[in-house]
Amino acid sequence: MNNFLKIGLIIVLVLAAIYVKMAFFGSKDVIEETPQQQQEEVTENKEETPTKEDEIKYQIVNVFFIAHNENGEEVYRAVKREYIEEYGSKLKFAIKSLINGPTDKEKKAGVYTEIPSGTRLISITESPSRVVINLTSDFENGGGTDGIYKRLFQLIKTVKINSNLPLYLQLDGKQVDVIGGEGIMINQPLNEDFANE
Repeated sequence: MNNFLKIGLIIVLVLAAIYVKMAFFGSKDVIEETPQQQQEEVTENKEETPTKEDEIKYQIVNVFFIAHNENGEEVYRAVKREYIEEYGSKLKFAIKSLINGPTDKEKKAGVYTEIPSGTRLISITESPSRVVINLTSDFENGGGTDGIYKRLFQLIKTVKINSNLPLYLQLDGKQVDVIGGEGIMINQPLNEDFANE
């Protein structure tokens, strides 16, 4: 019986030794990642982290061009432009978009502008009481009386939809009282009734 105890004790010790070896010194059951797998994990984490571009808020600005309705009549059509806050004021962005004119796609759809292509924005001043838009004198070139009225309406409508402040127009730094070759008199601040005043 003594021998059976000795054999049993030896078996227990051997099993304990095997257990300790396997648990602490044996082959690893942990899966090691290759550098490529580690890189993929980093990439996945990077995709989940919002970037600065994700945080930029997009807004819509309306700009007025001219088109024809279903009856063939000329109408002022609001065209949407995607505005990013980094561009500065919404109104300045809208005026620059107005001066740049319709896109090729919009032109194919029949949208056009009466603002001459040489027109440039010199400055725009936004104060609590007014908006002063200073354009190059190219704004008054060509198009006759009808063209001058249309471009003024485009400007007024674009400003009014993006600001509720009174609008004053300057050409080459001087406030305009008479505009165009025909000498159209205008009262400032400009509004949509300027032609009737």
